[in-house]
Amino acid sequence: MIDDEGGQVGIISIDEAQAIATEKGLDLVEIAPDARPPVVKLMDYGKFKYEQQRAAKEARKKQHHVQVKEVKFRPGIEDHDYAFKVRHARRFLDEGNKVKLTMMFRGRQVTHPELGRDVLARVTTDLEDIAKVEMHPVFERRTMSMVLAPLKHP
Repeated sequence: MIDDEGGQVGIISIDEAQAIATEKGLDLVEIAPDARPPVVKLMDYGKFKYEQQRAAKEARKKQHHVQVKEVKFRPGIEDHDYAFKVRHARRFLDEGNKVKLTMMFRGRQVTHPELGRDVLARVTTDLEDIAKVEMHPVFERRTMSMVLAPLKHP
């Protein structure tokens, strides 16, 4: 048996342990049932559960869930629009999120996928200081997409 301060009391009968627990107004909690003899501890079980819940809640607060943010491009994108979208992608990566770069083709643009691939390669080189390629460009129907992941987490 372990007392409420963490000191070992020794091997005592269950009845004695229960009597000590009721005398101190605490609960008798079995913490190692497989041990021979089983190990029990005197504690306020309600307070113990409450503190566990608080610790779990704090851990969840500090956790960062990685999201996949999408930035869409077109093959004939102008420089200002390009810079604006790259700035957004950089901000997403700084926040610790992954970025999905989507190249959308319209009409006959689909016959020249190399133009879209060039724009995606340009984005990759502009962001290589903070991102790595997680998924290389994949061409599906009228879209080409790739995923960048941040090098470090915030």
